[in-house]
Amino acid sequence: MLDTLLAKLQAAPDYIIPFLVILTVLVFVHEMGHYLVARFNGVRVEVFSIGFGPELFGWNDSHGTRWKFSLVPLGGYVKMYGEGDEQEPAAETLQRYQSRGLKPPGPEESFHNKRVGQRAAIVAAGPAANYVFAVIVFAILFATIGQRVTPPTITAVMPGSAAEAAGLRPGDTIVSIDGQSIARFEQIVSIVQLRPGVTLEFGIRREGSEISIPVTPALREQTDTFGNVHRIGQIGVSHEGGSEMVKHGPVSAVIQAGKETVNLTWGTLTAVGQMIVGTRNADELGGPIRIAKFSGDVWKLDAGSILSFMAYLSISLGLINLFPVPMLDGGHLLFYAAEVVRGRPLGPRLQEYGFRIGLALVLGLLVFATWNDLVYLREIFRGLIT
Repeated sequence: MLDTLLAKLQAAPDYIIPFLVILTVLVFVHEMGHYLVARFNGVRVEVFSIGFGPELFGWNDSHGTRWKFSLVPLGGYVKMYGEGDEQEPAAETLQRYQSRGLKPPGPEESFHNKRVGQRAAIVAAGPAANYVFAVIVFAILFATIGQRVTPPTITAVMPGSAAEAAGLRPGDTIVSIDGQSIARFEQIVSIVQLRPGVTLEFGIRREGSEISIPVTPALREQTDTFGNVHRIGQIGVSHEGGSEMVKHGPVSAVIQAGKETVNLTWGTLTAVGQMIVGTRNADELGGPIRIAKFSGDVWKLDAGSILSFMAYLSISLGLINLFPVPMLDGGHLLFYAAEVVRGRPLGPRLQEYGFRIGLALVLGLLVFATWNDLVYLREIFRGLIT
């Protein structure tokens, strides 16, 4: 048991290093979105940091931005001049910039002095950059390696399955599910896996005619190639004719990449909604430890798998930041929406309370996800105490 534990501890860098590389790329993309739109709107960006805490190393550019890497590599931030309601005294700003041999920013370069639409654009640019990155990655993969395409025709129905009970037959072609058009078998899998116990209306083409059949996916536990157990919906059909990797032209690749990004976003929102209402087990929610494990597992595969994983994480990062929770980008956008409706910003005290609540929610979610991670990796801790 001790030898097994030591072997796992020695393998830790095989997971930590890929995790940090992938996270650094995604954080850079996110913060670069904020940075570029801030610069476009004439806001002085004072700091662009990968990581938090004490600076490890960095440099100043001619625009007055300090680019740096910090000690704690779990995130990053962009610090803009005048960000927040409290302004630094002019004398301190002047001294701080003169000590670096830089021209002090003027009032027109303050984030605080920009129109609400400009501030909202700067804040939304971070999540938007993550989505753009995902679309670009998927488009490159679909144009070079190809997109896996399996015809949505049923060739086999498992005995005793939900599909058999509903009346699906070999030879049926699934053309829609709950009104959503189906072109690939992979779409069927994605929809069904997220909806165990939920009756879905299947549009079926059978012998030249189209009919509608309600199917309720059964709940099953599935173990993936990395040994991770997932609770998913399953109807018990397959296509045994195989699939192929279809390469797309530039325009088609971008369109398919956009569709893939939308499907993944909708799937994530569906899963989160199911956790909130209690129809999906919340222990599937993972935190940094589980992401690190997945990063290490994927890192051992091919470049296409690594890039796909990065695109998935980029979508998740962008989507989470859009949640209307103070402390996140979505929380800021919520405040700006209130400012538009009221005609003036929310009061400092109300914003402070909002950020406190947001901080509590974010920290609570992080603790919960990390606890799930520890339970998920409980075999390691069994080794520590036996």
